[in-house]
Amino acid sequence: MMKIITDQMNTIGQRSPMIYGQFIEHFHRQIYGGIYDPGNSLSDEEGFRKDVLEALRAIHVPIIRWPGGCFVSSYHWKDGVGQVRVPYFDKAWRVEESNAFGTDEFISYCRKLGCEPYICTNAGTGTAEEMSDWVEYCNLESEGRYAGWRIQNGNPEPYRVKYWSIGNENYGSWEIGAKSAEEWGRLVTEAAKMMKHVDPLIELSAAALTDLDWNINLLRQSGQFLDWISIHQYWDQIHETNKPADYPAVLAFANHTEDAIRKVKGLLMAMGLEKRIKIAFDEWNLKEWYHPKVHTIEQGVSKEEYLSPRDGNDDNSLYTMGDAVFTACFLNALNRNCDVVGMANFAPMINTRGCIFTYPDGIVLRSTYHVFYLYTNYMGDIVKNANCLEMEKITVYNHKGEEETVDMLDVCVTEFSAGPGMAVAVVNKSPEDFVEVQFGFEADGAVKGYYICGKNISSYNDIAHADVSVLEEDLGIYKKDMTVRLRPHSVEIFRIGC
Repeated sequence: MMKIITDQMNTIGQRSPMIYGQFIEHFHRQIYGGIYDPGNSLSDEEGFRKDVLEALRAIHVPIIRWPGGCFVSSYHWKDGVGQVRVPYFDKAWRVEESNAFGTDEFISYCRKLGCEPYICTNAGTGTAEEMSDWVEYCNLESEGRYAGWRIQNGNPEPYRVKYWSIGNENYGSWEIGAKSAEEWGRLVTEAAKMMKHVDPLIELSAAALTDLDWNINLLRQSGQFLDWISIHQYWDQIHETNKPADYPAVLAFANHTEDAIRKVKGLLMAMGLEKRIKIAFDEWNLKEWYHPKVHTIEQGVSKEEYLSPRDGNDDNSLYTMGDAVFTACFLNALNRNCDVVGMANFAPMINTRGCIFTYPDGIVLRSTYHVFYLYTNYMGDIVKNANCLEMEKITVYNHKGEEETVDMLDVCVTEFSAGPGMAVAVVNKSPEDFVEVQFGFEADGAVKGYYICGKNISSYNDIAHADVSVLEEDLGIYKKDMTVRLRPHSVEIFRIGC
């Protein structure tokens, strides 16, 4: 029998609530028809969907990254504020952008939600000066043209946006205004100087990846200005096909949730920066977004080739217990690496591959939403070192058809800084088997379990179709070496003495 143990004197660290952050971009129906839907009877006086706000409050969203994503690399923020909003053609996603939702609307949304805004700047076609002007608009009290413009637009108090990112994936050939490693380090340095001259209290990240040369150039040139290093990953790369990996391949992806974190952490340690710069994993999801014939040299010509297919992201049957299992494994990984990962942003939070789906008359909470609900409501914030003895294994075939061996369970053990008790997250990856596990650690009090599993690995939620939800059960008083029975393909959190 597998047995979970933890040395309660051995703490990894205190995780930031920002690892449960979200991301939203001007793509398909994330903004328009997603969070922002003026004229809908479900929207408030500002055009924000009230049902979406309520669902996001229930998962305690701590921070939202906006406006992109690829979109931002040709976005000029000044066109999206003020009384006159002129539409333009978004060259990243090849659609007209109305500019109806801009900086003021984003800040208002974050304030209503009670979360931190995280603004990603245009480092593609934009300039260091344009980025610093944006900081002026948001954070200066009244000095200069741009603070005055904010006041003129009806916002007398500064927004005090703390978190800013210089660029998005500017290392990639698909990105408008892509840069070489040398060009990138120089631009980040100049942008950071200007932005911190406007407001020295802001925290800056810059686009990076697990490439050694790119990161060394960036950190050598700009490390003194940075508080964060930004990395992204989508494991199931299906932007041209919309054909997701099967459940065994998803388990193989879950074998690699920490690979990028370890590589970047190792580089930060090698350069002596791990105490000063943290990782912002500020775009992540199992599935890539579906947008065929856009980020390719050969572009789609008709809208039926490149635009209409994006509706395929709205097929709710794609978001199954496989997505839930992977998401929980990644959240466990973020917790276990809380000493170096201080922020993460699920991409996106709504529609496309998001955890919430909207339609004119309501919303659907996908399986991944319920994972966030479990972790933000029931997990602790003090992360402990934990081991699972006699770990059983599963043999699977990954998306390349190669054989991999996967741990059957993924475990994270936490305590609470605000009071007594423990919370243990356990993911049973087995598609069909119940698994018995012992808790071999000291604890006191009643045990309550919260879980999601669905009827099978393909369970999903849709309009008038709800297979996946959070369930709970009382398990009595805790005794050391008590045994719990895990359901197949399940995400379960056990709270003890809380």
